[in-house]
Amino acid sequence: MPETAKQVPAAVFIDRDGVINLDSPNYIKTPDECSFISGSLEAIVRLSRAGIPVILITNQSVIGRGMVTLGGLFDIFRKLLTSVETAGGRITDIFFCPHHPDDGCACRKPLPGLLYQARDKYGIDLSRTIMIGDSVKDLAAARNAGCGNAWLVLTGNGKPAMTRLIAANQAPDAHFPDLAHAADHLLSALMPSSRQGVSL
Repeated sequence: MPETAKQVPAAVFIDRDGVINLDSPNYIKTPDECSFISGSLEAIVRLSRAGIPVILITNQSVIGRGMVTLGGLFDIFRKLLTSVETAGGRITDIFFCPHHPDDGCACRKPLPGLLYQARDKYGIDLSRTIMIGDSVKDLAAARNAGCGNAWLVLTGNGKPAMTRLIAANQAPDAHFPDLAHAADHLLSALMPSSRQGVSL
């Protein structure tokens, strides 16, 4: 990352499936199916304790596909929120698209609608945000919204996404093995003793 003045991001946007919890080709339909990737909860805790708002940005077409009720989705979110809070951290908010991919909505990633919703609700300067995801759609949404950084993790769909992004000359601003390593990089860059800044 280029050297810049150290500045706490206005927010860190994080995708859910494949970044925080293990993804599934059959979708995540119950709290029991939501298994957290090693180190992901701790990463969120560390970011939030550093004073960085952590906001989830996630497509959840299980609603539009009729596979899960809204209440069922909220049960999964509740497991995530409670797990983070029990570990001493906080997720500021969750913005999700419930629509089927064919619905033609304005909020499903790669469109920037969810990011704009977060911006409008919290007055966030998107140019000072980081989006962390595992897919081409995540990074495209970040760039469409004008986020300062679009980071890829190699969990979930990250490895094939990296191949596609490089082939399309759209490499992420940074990539990491997982969310824990991404948090390590960001937090170390913000430490007074670090000479490496984060481009925001």
